Amino acid sequence: MFSHIMIGTNDLARAKGFYDALLGTLGVPPAMQDGERIFYMTPTGVFSVSKPINGEPASAPNGGTIGFACSSPEQADAWHAAGVAAGGTSIEDPPGERAGGMGKLYLAYLRDPDGNKLCALHRMG
Repeated sequence: MFSHIMIGTNDLARAKGFYDALLGTLGVPPAMQDGERIFYMTPTGVFSVSKPINGEPASAPNGGTIGFACSSPEQADAWHAAGVAAGGTSIEDPPGERAGGMGKLYLAYLRDPDGNKLCALHRMG
């Protein structure tokens, strides 16, 4: 459905350090940098972080969440730990199982250093 997702940052070097560590837990190689943007290339799409091209400060969307698929609860925990260690903030409940209308899920939530809300998601069997 999506070709790419791009979010903004006010500090590209800080964002690269954070996302290199975070996405590395999912097997994604470090970002390629092109000027004021970084790109994480995968077979299923691209995640990118950019300084805003209009020169205004980047801001996090209110009500928005970017979800990353994990292959296991352990991978979601490693994702969460790497994010906190790299400057992210743990939010909501601690990582763990949740049940709801979408079935049984294992979720972990963070805010990146720019305030973007992120989620690691593993669908339980």
